[in-house]
Amino acid sequence: MKHILATLFFLYTLVSLAQPKSPDDFLPDYGNHVTYYHQLEAYFAQLVQNSDMIKQQVYGQTAEGRNLNVYFISTPENLKELENIRKGHLTAAGLEDLKAAAPDKLIVWLSFDVHGNEPAAAESSMNVAYQLISPENKDTNEWLKDMIVILDPCLNPDGFSRYGNWLHSITGTNLHPDADDREHMEPWPRGRENHYLYDLNRDWAWQVQPESQQRITLYNQWMPMVHADVHEMGYDDPYFFPPPAEPMHDFITKGQKDFYEAIGQMTSKKFDTKGWNYYSREVFDLFYPSYGDTYPSFNGAVGMTFEQGGIGAGRAVKLNNGSTLTLQDRIDHHTVAMLSVVETAAWKKSMLLRNFRAYFKDSRENPKGKYRTYVVKNNGRLPELAQLLTRNKIKFAYADETKKLNGYRYTTDKDDDFTIEPNDLIVTADQPKAILTQILFEPVQHLSDSLSYDITAWDIPHAYGAEAYGLKKYLSVKTKKDYTYKGKLEYENVFAFYIPWSGRSSVKVLSLLHQNKIKVRSARKPALFRGIKINPGDLIVLKGDNPQISGFAQTMGVMLDGKKDYEVLDSGYAVNGSDLGGEAYPLLKAPKVLLLSGDGISSTDFGQVWFYMDQMVGYPVSIIDIKNFSGINLEDFSTIVLPEGYYDFSDLDKTRLDSYVNQGGKVIAIGTALDLFEDRAGYNLTRFATEESREASKKKQETAALDARFYTFDNMVREQLSNGVSGAIIENTLDVSHPLSFGLSNKYFSLKTSGTAYQLLKGAANVAYVPKGYKSFGFVGGNLKKRLTETVTFAVDYKGNGKVIYMVDNPLFRGFWESGNLLFSNALFQIN
Repeated sequence: MKHILATLFFLYTLVSLAQPKSPDDFLPDYGNHVTYYHQLEAYFAQLVQNSDMIKQQVYGQTAEGRNLNVYFISTPENLKELENIRKGHLTAAGLEDLKAAAPDKLIVWLSFDVHGNEPAAAESSMNVAYQLISPENKDTNEWLKDMIVILDPCLNPDGFSRYGNWLHSITGTNLHPDADDREHMEPWPRGRENHYLYDLNRDWAWQVQPESQQRITLYNQWMPMVHADVHEMGYDDPYFFPPPAEPMHDFITKGQKDFYEAIGQMTSKKFDTKGWNYYSREVFDLFYPSYGDTYPSFNGAVGMTFEQGGIGAGRAVKLNNGSTLTLQDRIDHHTVAMLSVVETAAWKKSMLLRNFRAYFKDSRENPKGKYRTYVVKNNGRLPELAQLLTRNKIKFAYADETKKLNGYRYTTDKDDDFTIEPNDLIVTADQPKAILTQILFEPVQHLSDSLSYDITAWDIPHAYGAEAYGLKKYLSVKTKKDYTYKGKLEYENVFAFYIPWSGRSSVKVLSLLHQNKIKVRSARKPALFRGIKINPGDLIVLKGDNPQISGFAQTMGVMLDGKKDYEVLDSGYAVNGSDLGGEAYPLLKAPKVLLLSGDGISSTDFGQVWFYMDQMVGYPVSIIDIKNFSGINLEDFSTIVLPEGYYDFSDLDKTRLDSYVNQGGKVIAIGTALDLFEDRAGYNLTRFATEESREASKKKQETAALDARFYTFDNMVREQLSNGVSGAIIENTLDVSHPLSFGLSNKYFSLKTSGTAYQLLKGAANVAYVPKGYKSFGFVGGNLKKRLTETVTFAVDYKGNGKVIYMVDNPLFRGFWESGNLLFSNALFQIN
């Protein structure tokens, strides 16, 4: 009998040891302090080890080498059939033809902590996972019979680690809930963004960053029906859950809206029982397509944002109402909300299955947008555009014949005749990703409310600086799968290499040539050689400039391996225009670049420049913290980049900068960095071209202030909107002869995100400016729209031997503005 009891006790012990542990049992300080990322991974590892209801997949790595993980949570039976469920799900929706039977299983994706300094999101992911797989939780076990939950505990491990490591380094044993304690004052650059300080929550559609690229690859392999994006906001705000606010995009379906109502009902009941404050239908809208709620929504899912007050809260913080918000409170709120998502999905299973499958069928057969076919004319940026479409699984082809057509022309905002030619890119709406295609290509989006959270215009043709057309009918034209390049002429004598200046690939080549000390020239005027037309900005590498290179043709062939549109010239004699030895082809100098960082500078705008230099074009840049600016020998650099920010330079540092420019240095000032030069002696940057203009503006302000005496509170909010812009596309006129505009078309469309406006500058080159009667897309406040007429967007102020390049609109904003990237490169490389 003793032996039997001992055996039973041993077996009981084994079973007990095999049970997954709760976060409280596994982590020594869970809910009291932020978890290190390696501890979070260790926690999930023990869940996987001790439960057959959870399975791990590593889907990528961050720039700092941390794993990106998702965890599949369901019944053991479902997890064994995971691949068959995936294939059947995609087949039933018409997304893939994988010859698999529809399993009628829900796919629910929960994403946590895209912003690293919103730690309660990642912290709650552990508790949510435990609650879902706990053998004691009969409800969750029942829900999972018909569901696969894909849980991503931390979309931004590098930012989460930066925040957590800092918080651990400055806190002790005692809590400091008073808001003026340092644990509530996170230093620059904060943990919000990833390694390169990009906001990953605005990168879903554009996928500039590696985390986004790797995640969306997996996302497209699964295409969930429900996606919840878990955030934190200012710590004094109550909890936000759906329904979302207006404006909601017109393409949001009734089925999606019905689920928002259902999730609002379910979550509110849970929160009511707990006595927790919350709100819905405010602030967080569904319009701009590159968020963690909108991107899934335009891919058929019910995409949702959940926001807990907590940014800056540290471990605990006193609220305005006198209560104390703890990290554990934030975890509890998120846990209840996410379990409500899973429960509501189980409750609405039939509706979700039916609506998801109908979403793709309806959008294919009856596209919602105005246009059925989009044609993008061949230019040097088509490879980047094709890569973006491929990442989003948007199907496209290339024209393989010439045909005259008529369609909506993006650059003129009206219908026009055009000719489609071989290698023009064609996208049609009759495809599984019809909705996303039309969202990204439609030039005008209906805005139901101007109180939008973010950007209100974003279409791909304007972003890529492309000549493009929208057609209301499907196009009957011969197509081919791949872009084809004409064969290169073979010459016995190689005199020079010609490289078109047409996009990011051209900049990468120039970067590589400069770093290998190969001398490069840039065309300043058009010219014609045998079979080759050279445009301003195009690059020329002469054999005669580079006698140090043995095997010139072979070496250049290696350098240009990734740039397939280069050509070889056997003579420098022009058929029309200047010969290659003439003054129209000055040598380009390899810049030595200084980039400022630190307090006062926008971390995201700094990050965009850094990422562009480091990853997109691969050119070395020295990064100096602004607090060390006084000790830097500026003569060591040819170019200083001032990202968007507020520069509290001393008078001595301003004088040093003046001297640097006058002696031949170049400064690229972006956005609010222009404040350094505005109305300063020796510079030509001023808001008003004349005193009359200044007085007229002042008079308008006084009149508006008098009128405002009669406004209601709501009128005042709307009036403020009339002076602003949250993110709109603005037409610009270009000086096409200026090097800053090389590689761009006759018109440039900038993404304007502020009301900053400077009238055309005197004594400077106004390279890009907003003309009279300009076209705009997205919301621009009525008062601002008038003020923007004939205001400068990009200008060059020549000072002595140097220059200051004023960039009123950040050309790198959000990372997806391709033509802006080229414009920034022109400022960096072409203007010597």
